[in-house]
Amino acid sequence: MPVTKIGSGEIRRVLIRSTNWVGDAIMTTPAVRAVRKNFPRAEITILAKPWVAPVFSNNPYIDRIMLYDHADRHRRGLGTIRIAKELRHGSYDLAVLFQNAFEAALLTFLAGIPRRLGYDTDGRRLLLTHPVKRHVHFRQIHEIDYYLAILTGAHLAVNGRDLTLVVSDVERQHADALLAGNDIAAEDLLVGVNPGATYGTAKRWLPDRFAELCDRLCRTCDARIVIFGAPCEKVLADRIGRLMQSPAVNLCGKTNLREAMAVIERCRLFVTNDSGLMHVAAALDIPLVAVFGSTNPVTTGPSSSKSHVVRVPIPCSPCLKPECPTDHRCMKEISVDMVFSVVKQMLAKGR
Repeated sequence: MPVTKIGSGEIRRVLIRSTNWVGDAIMTTPAVRAVRKNFPRAEITILAKPWVAPVFSNNPYIDRIMLYDHADRHRRGLGTIRIAKELRHGSYDLAVLFQNAFEAALLTFLAGIPRRLGYDTDGRRLLLTHPVKRHVHFRQIHEIDYYLAILTGAHLAVNGRDLTLVVSDVERQHADALLAGNDIAAEDLLVGVNPGATYGTAKRWLPDRFAELCDRLCRTCDARIVIFGAPCEKVLADRIGRLMQSPAVNLCGKTNLREAMAVIERCRLFVTNDSGLMHVAAALDIPLVAVFGSTNPVTTGPSSSKSHVVRVPIPCSPCLKPECPTDHRCMKEISVDMVFSVVKQMLAKGR
């Protein structure tokens, strides 16, 4: 059965359920902008987990961010009832579900939101008033288009594929102060490095190769290196710092997401695995080199004209597994020379 169109005149308040990963959330921002295009006079609220919510700070297409604090206030059980009541008080006319989980549809159903739009996956079809069929080929397109297809499946217009990530002037000033405190001047050639990846080690290029690449950049380009990462990746970042002969500024675990965004915006180049920070750099239009192994650049690659993916095709890649069950060949076959060659070209182009 075809999905009926949602009339803009009927919608005064919209709830968007965000995805739960930083990179995925960034890739939904073109769809968020499209929601605003379709409902220009509506009040738009985004419901997001605390670690994802910073992606939407300063976003001009939403009016309010509501935290889904699953670890505390909204913990499973009574917390589910509590957040459903909070959503009911919001008097939303439409819920747009970018998260595919059954729970996302259940919450909006319990909240009594009269129009509920999302993919008909995970047994959600009966909970949605506007279920969009997720065709098999949707899993082979870029995630930006995957989220936009939720809207086009309900006959709603889209508004381009550009990512939206806004750094404020105050955040830029804090980034400048942080870098100055580490003896990095505005004129220095700043290269950001992100050696981690939250999903698992299969997505990570080898630490010794990151270290050698950074040393080459310091020797040949007089670059200053900043290492980024989450607190859980601090051991990895510390190891790379010890392997390097040149000094590096290690910010791993020392910045929140908004602070990391502001410092990444200052970088002349960003070298990264497939990760949330890769999508941050792409959204900020920072030249970047992304090393891909177990994941698929067709579906989750950086959406930027200033990006370059380094990958060695092997029969078992992309396997999409968090840990490599064999020999991690997809990453081991990517040499420092391969990445350095691309980095030099991009730096030369940037000049």
